[in-house]
Amino acid sequence: MANREVNLTKRVQTPHGWRYCRVVLSTNGRVKPDYVHVNGHRERHPEGAYYLEWREGSKRVRLSVGKDAQDAATRRLRKEAELNAVNNGVAVVPENGNGRRSVAATVAEYLDEVKLTKKPKTYAAYGTALAYFTESCRKLNLEEIDRKDLLKFSAFLRDDKEQSPRSCWNKFSNVMTFLKTQGIRGLAQKNDWPRFTEEEPEIYEREELDKLFKACDVDERLWYEFFLMTGMREQEVMYTYWSDVNFAASTVRVSHKADRGWTPKAYKEREIPIPTKLVKSLKEWRKKTDKNCDLVFPTAGSNPKLDFLDSLKAVAERAKLDKENFWLHKFRSTFATWSLWAGVDLRTVQQWLGHSDMESTMRYLKPSRSQHVRDKVNEIFA
Repeated sequence: MANREVNLTKRVQTPHGWRYCRVVLSTNGRVKPDYVHVNGHRERHPEGAYYLEWREGSKRVRLSVGKDAQDAATRRLRKEAELNAVNNGVAVVPENGNGRRSVAATVAEYLDEVKLTKKPKTYAAYGTALAYFTESCRKLNLEEIDRKDLLKFSAFLRDDKEQSPRSCWNKFSNVMTFLKTQGIRGLAQKNDWPRFTEEEPEIYEREELDKLFKACDVDERLWYEFFLMTGMREQEVMYTYWSDVNFAASTVRVSHKADRGWTPKAYKEREIPIPTKLVKSLKEWRKKTDKNCDLVFPTAGSNPKLDFLDSLKAVAERAKLDKENFWLHKFRSTFATWSLWAGVDLRTVQQWLGHSDMESTMRYLKPSRSQHVRDKVNEIFA
């Protein structure tokens, strides 16, 4: 049989997001710590962790092996020897003498990497999920974890932690992602995953938006019209620069802000067309903002505005509306649904929203309840 090859890469931050890049070897053949090949150039990247890569049939397998370059190189050689020995029917001594990795230590190392590569909210979500998993699973080593442990975890989330069906699914998914990065696959079957009913996204009715905007002052109205007319996520609005706004083309971009250490979700930049009404409001807003600040909606100290939600709740109360029915993501749902009702094709709306898959966008394909539709129903059954 042909020898199997194991490659060593490092996951590092590049201008185009996080990438797995080949390591750089010194003249003596040793891995040069923190150096990788990026687009044909050698660059130093102290962030991120090393990964082993190999093929299992048509599938590529990646295994995190920590942040120490020489340890990663040693583990690459051992893994390559192990795969080739198995290929030739020879028994080998597994990694670390007994082939076992501590669950607690591996979780801690994994979370260190997540903290470097993900947003704080994502890091917190992984931290909670893995804390619950280690609480429910009494196994000391990763290699001892089996399907029954995952089934117990699912029940633990539901019964002991009283998590909602959607939260159970999310935390189970986070643990499965962790196990996958450690090279552990195939433990859970399709029907083992927690189940939940996908709720229909809620949108604002035009009547309640009219009441809301009537209660807004000039600044507040622009904030929430911007959310509504761009469909942008909260952090995307917080980190919108004036350089992202193209008045001539009537567009706004969601772009990477290296100077503030912020990147769009899934590292996807995109451009969204905006209506003339919003362009006009932004031009007026620009006249009264600090010309030395690049943010469209800054605080007095030229930092991103953090209290959009609190302000929205206050406006809703002022308008004598139920503040519990008002949240920022609902503007995004409304933008998506109204765009689809207006006849914009799914692929275009997907691009405007920055969704990675069509299925996420299709959630907003919901029946219209407009008077026009009611008139059509009355006409059908007249």
